[in-house]
Amino acid sequence: MMRIRIPFLLYSYIATEILAPFFASVIIINGIFFLAKLIPFLNVVFDLGVGFRDFIRLFSFFFPNMLLYSLPMASMMGVIIAFTRLSNDSEILALKACGVSNARMFTPVILVALSTALLTGFVAVKLIPAGEQSLKKIMFQLVKDKVGKTMSENKFSENMGSFVAYVEDVDKESGLWSGVYVADMRFDGIPLITIAQSGYLEANEEDLTLSLVFNDGSLHRVDERDSQTITFSRYELDIPLYSADIGATGNQKAGRKGMTMQELQENANLLGVTSKGGRDLLIEFHRRLVLPAGCFILTLLGLPLGLSAGTGKKAIGIPLGLMFFVLYYVCFSYANVLAEEQVLPVMWAMWLPNIIFSVLTVRFLVRSAQDKPLYLLYFFSDLAAQIMSVFSKKKIDIIDSSDQQD
Repeated sequence: MMRIRIPFLLYSYIATEILAPFFASVIIINGIFFLAKLIPFLNVVFDLGVGFRDFIRLFSFFFPNMLLYSLPMASMMGVIIAFTRLSNDSEILALKACGVSNARMFTPVILVALSTALLTGFVAVKLIPAGEQSLKKIMFQLVKDKVGKTMSENKFSENMGSFVAYVEDVDKESGLWSGVYVADMRFDGIPLITIAQSGYLEANEEDLTLSLVFNDGSLHRVDERDSQTITFSRYELDIPLYSADIGATGNQKAGRKGMTMQELQENANLLGVTSKGGRDLLIEFHRRLVLPAGCFILTLLGLPLGLSAGTGKKAIGIPLGLMFFVLYYVCFSYANVLAEEQVLPVMWAMWLPNIIFSVLTVRFLVRSAQDKPLYLLYFFSDLAAQIMSVFSKKKIDIIDSSDQQD
């Protein structure tokens, strides 16, 4: 019986070379993503008076949303950087001299790609819905505590976002307010004034909804042309919670992201795949599967990009990898539009970027295994160089024109 010898030393060496830049890329990319969200994130923290412990909890629930996009990019960059270094240091040439072909180097890359794809899938299918639900619960509790604390006697409560409230008397035992005045500033700068004899905060623990309930009062709205007055015996004003997109409000998006895969399918079938609500749920369902599969494809694409570098050659793999990564997500965004506008069926539209990039990746891998040049890469490289030269020329022209004006 013939024994198949697995070169563990070779595979572990290549995997180690990939994982080192992979983890570094994860830290750097997530740091950039966090800085991009830092200002709206801090607005929520200061607006709700969040302490350090709750701040860490909020960030941990929001973190999986960043991993969904940072893991594919980091995995692709890890492969490109690793093989670019191996090529520039002539280690690939030494391996080939020892009888190790490019095709034999595919195995550790496939294992790394499969691992990162499964991790991305776990983030998309499990962590993000769980994080959304937990985030909604903590936001519910924070907003509830804030509203309860800010409603003080004979004081204006201006730290409730779009609401400004004033109460004449507060019953501390029952939580009932007397003499309530609330200005709702969400309507194009024209306040909707609510005046009621009494009111209270109603919190639904199951649905995670908060409402200001008013009894025996009236609604007043005045603009430049006319005024409106409506009397009521009972009126409920919903308080929107912050969604996972820190800084934004509205529970529809957060609710869709917080559903499990089974719930997405069941609700999509219930609403109908031809309806807008059903399509949105179906798009979210396929998005959680498309992105992990895209992570696997992009990681494999990094191998021929990294091998394109060599002794005395330009390291074009990294800029081209960034270009392909951006191009993939442009195609992915366009596919979302095609699915939303019903130009294509949801499944075909959402999986179209993966199909295109799968064909491109297989083509590159085959030519790389055969040690054939990747002419298409040099086409993209020349195109990127031409684009950069155009921008640099425009920048020089702007500088020259500004100097002449001075």
